[in-house]
Amino acid sequence: MGRLSVMAYTFGTLFFIVSCSFSIFYGVKVVTHDLPSEKKAQVKYNYHFVLVPEELDNEYWRLVEKGAKAAAKDYGVMLEYVGPKQSNIDDHLKAIEMSAASKVDGIMTQGLSDEQFTPLINRVIEKGIPVITVDTDASNSKRMAYIGTDNYYSGYLAGKALIADTKGKANVAIITGSLYKNHQIQRVKGFEDAVKAESGIQIIDVWESDISRVQAAEKAYQILQEHPEVNAFYGTSALDGIGIAQVVQKYKNNGQIYIMAFDTLPETLTYIQKGIINATVVQEPYEMGYEAVIMMIDIIEGKKVPSIIHTNTKILKVGDLPPSHPDRMEARQ
Repeated sequence: MGRLSVMAYTFGTLFFIVSCSFSIFYGVKVVTHDLPSEKKAQVKYNYHFVLVPEELDNEYWRLVEKGAKAAAKDYGVMLEYVGPKQSNIDDHLKAIEMSAASKVDGIMTQGLSDEQFTPLINRVIEKGIPVITVDTDASNSKRMAYIGTDNYYSGYLAGKALIADTKGKANVAIITGSLYKNHQIQRVKGFEDAVKAESGIQIIDVWESDISRVQAAEKAYQILQEHPEVNAFYGTSALDGIGIAQVVQKYKNNGQIYIMAFDTLPETLTYIQKGIINATVVQEPYEMGYEAVIMMIDIIEGKKVPSIIHTNTKILKVGDLPPSHPDRMEARQ
């Protein structure tokens, strides 16, 4: 091997050793730098709960989640928010089953139908995992407690308010989130019972929106085409009133159609301020979520809790909006 070859070989060897040294040094530096941050990220929780909503990105359920997460933070609970992206009972049931299989400490969910939810809730309870129903009860199941709206009463309030506002004369079309889910059924039934003694009020038809503002708008338009005598709507889910209002605003003069909506989403309140939606049923989703977490902790710790807690329900009209924020009303926190 010539002198130049020896020098090239030696230089190459040194370069390789130095490169490896730098790689090892920086590699160790990255690892030792990351380890402390990983340790800091580890948080100890007292319990692990899961909240399963009807629909993940539903604005109403985001308020329930917000309340539950606030309570989870206050009481040292790890809270997961999992469920179907769009309203789907099969996906909802799967989310509950997977949560139970992961052996969480407690599950909070709706009891959307007795036929499907009751046996699943009973199986979860038998495995030793407590279940609380939120917003919609499964009263025939072994669920530990229910917190949420008295859905029959809320429908009854809506009916009585409509009677007063229309002076007992209206041809009403009902658009409901579902014809098969417990809370929607009760909201329709309460309304029907409230108006049945009024000879001047006729329920023309009941249509389903599948908890979709797009479908609610489509159904409202179709109803107005098929039943021109309709001069009042009652929407039983948070998105129904918004969908109805969109159609009425576009195709009818304000004041021709009375609209009773549900919930206080910002868009609903804007329509109330504009005089397109006449009234809405107010629920307390934030409180439902917050109190559900506390109830679950109490159950796990052996404390006695009421089997049913009904959160407040009332009717809101334009005159009830806060003057400082006329187009919005935050959930009570």
